[in-house]
Amino acid sequence: MSTEIRVPQLPESVTDATLVAWHKQPGEAIRRDENLADLETDKVVLEVPAPANGIVREIRVKSGTVVTSGQLLAVIDEGDTSATMPVKLSPAAMAAAAQAAASQAAAAQSAPAAKAAAAPGAAPAGRAAPAADAEAGRDGGKLSPSVRRLVEENRLDPSSIPASGRDGRLTKADVVGFLDKKPAPAAGASAVASAPASTAAPQAAPAAPAAPATARAPAPAARAPVPGVRAEQRVPMTRLRARIAERLIEAQSTQALLTSFNEVDLTAVNELRARYKERFEKQHGVKLGFMSFFVKACVEALKRFPVINASVDGTDIVYHEYYDIGVAVSTERGLVVPIVRDADGKSFAQIEKEVADYARKAREGTIALGDLTGGTFTITNGGVFGSLMSTPIVNAPQSAILGMHKIQDRPMVVDGQIAVRPMMYLAVTYDHRIIDGREAVQFLVAVKEALEDPGRMLLGI
Repeated sequence: MSTEIRVPQLPESVTDATLVAWHKQPGEAIRRDENLADLETDKVVLEVPAPANGIVREIRVKSGTVVTSGQLLAVIDEGDTSATMPVKLSPAAMAAAAQAAASQAAAAQSAPAAKAAAAPGAAPAGRAAPAADAEAGRDGGKLSPSVRRLVEENRLDPSSIPASGRDGRLTKADVVGFLDKKPAPAAGASAVASAPASTAAPQAAPAAPAAPATARAPAPAARAPVPGVRAEQRVPMTRLRARIAERLIEAQSTQALLTSFNEVDLTAVNELRARYKERFEKQHGVKLGFMSFFVKACVEALKRFPVINASVDGTDIVYHEYYDIGVAVSTERGLVVPIVRDADGKSFAQIEKEVADYARKAREGTIALGDLTGGTFTITNGGVFGSLMSTPIVNAPQSAILGMHKIQDRPMVVDGQIAVRPMMYLAVTYDHRIIDGREAVQFLVAVKEALEDPGRMLLGI
């Protein structure tokens, strides 16, 4: 029996998606719920799972094509997957199959060279582990489709990769981290890059836009420098990167943005965390980080200065009487901002759990579009990358954003004495059309006061 595979229903705010990768070709077997293709929207990558076991008979859409809800993508023949069957390919399917075969041949040729050039300290399993062994590793059938695909494409042994997921599961972030730490081949071993997404010589044409969504980053793989060669690579923006660029330009061109700075002494927060972190983690199953303190401090300050939590709609100011706080998360595909909804009614533990869960799902590529919509105020933390000071850009249509930065010990005058204190610069960027400098500065001072005396947040004073 033939089954049509169509684009799933997209959310109301998403009109179309780009088919970025096929993971099966015509004639190949596929299992129920195995990922057949990746669809990239402006915010997330959606997987298209197979509804039943079968054989891929025909692919109707080429990689890189923009598709809409309900559009026909492929046809599979349900039944025994133990053997492939002859199929009649369309011109588009033949081109896709030829491209996949060429990529697999290039990867097969580069694998022996990469193995021979690996550093002596590399793990014995490495990239040379057969794909069949990947599914028989530590997680066995517990590997998600995206993780299994990444493991198979890079010929890794799952048992050699440290797992951080729940119940010892291997996550996509674990595999990406393992690949980042893996020793690179010696420069003289091969002029071909070892990354599976780019196997052409420096003089070859740039990568096609159909690169798999599981690539570690949108940037092309680094190549060994060749003396006298001034190589360049042209790589199309992903939809997410293009959307980020569009939103940032829109914010700067439609809002009157201004940034104010202050600094906060985190001694009290550090002491509170050190005193209760073990009991907190034991009781709630999550670490007591800094983000819950900053979310709580911002909510208290937003209550005092509601215009910071407002937005502009035409000639109206919309005052939001709820507190949906966006927390910016950096991923390999770009920046996403999941929303902690009704943050004013949540405990420190609930906030920490939500933020940790959002960060994990964002880096695994499993975050839902609904997790990223809405929000009345945003917090971004450049300090995790070492930033000492920056001017964040407002996440429109919001009117303000708080920037956290690196905690650095500095000498401060405290009660007439010089003392070393853990200090952080804070920045608030705001839309000067509706927020005056007085309100922005007072908001920042309120955040500073709440963090320097966190007991006030707990007591509600």
